Amino acid sequence: MKRMSARGVLCLCQLLIFLAGLVATGNSARAGENALVERVKSTWRARDGETIEHIVSKVSKVAHFVPRNWGIAEGIDHTEYVYLSWTRHQDNRSDEHYVITWKVGTDGKIEVASPYAKPIELGWRAMALSLIASEVTDAEKDANLRFLHDPVNFNFVTTAQGKLGNLLRRGRCHIIEPVVVDYVTAANDKPTEKADRWRVLLLVNCNIPGPRYYTENGVITFEKREGHDWEPQSFLAKRIATSPPGSWFHHIEPNERDALEGVRKASTNNQDGSATP
Repeated sequence: MKRMSARGVLCLCQLLIFLAGLVATGNSARAGENALVERVKSTWRARDGETIEHIVSKVSKVAHFVPRNWGIAEGIDHTEYVYLSWTRHQDNRSDEHYVITWKVGTDGKIEVASPYAKPIELGWRAMALSLIASEVTDAEKDANLRFLHDPVNFNFVTTAQGKLGNLLRRGRCHIIEPVVVDYVTAANDKPTEKADRWRVLLLVNCNIPGPRYYTENGVITFEKREGHDWEPQSFLAKRIATSPPGSWFHHIEPNERDALEGVRKASTNNQDGSATP
């Protein structure tokens, strides 16, 4: 039997927990379930205005994403959830099962409750990239690398200089592995840790003059907190966000060069494949 990924285990367990608390029965209850599902479908929107059905349709065309069933469940605290179950393969030859859940608050607010699926809030391209990146990590066959490496798909990340994908194309940068598009949750027991946030991490090769630690396996990391703009985290991301293509490397601060060299040496010594900031 194929090993179920950690994501599959967590999502499946989450679904089973919700279903264990489901108390609705009978035709009238089923009618109520359908009404709640339809309300979520018609009301919830990604930040760019995309509907759930639009996102599901688009994602299913580029990723291993096969929608299965819609339903509702009740949490232990009697909170209602709408869920969409899905698998990676039409013939269900995989033992992996997943679920995306939306929490329906008593005030009518609808929000994505599955942390792994939070990229869906950024639109269909972000969701597709997140799923395809996970396929690559899980060694899934026929992952859509063309979509994963196309800079235009990262235009949902915006900077003062413009959209990230457009900037990468103008800077003659080609995306390589790994790619990460996910949502990071802060640990409750670590008050100093950053708040929950979306994260995009890319490795690129850029066919432009510049320091080798930028133009070969250069690391681009952006993060976005709720209610904030995208913030560059890595050295290269900060240059992309503050300078137009063609002038990214006009001036290198000594402390920046020393920091990069230190990380490079540490990475080489450890031989752990860690990426340079």
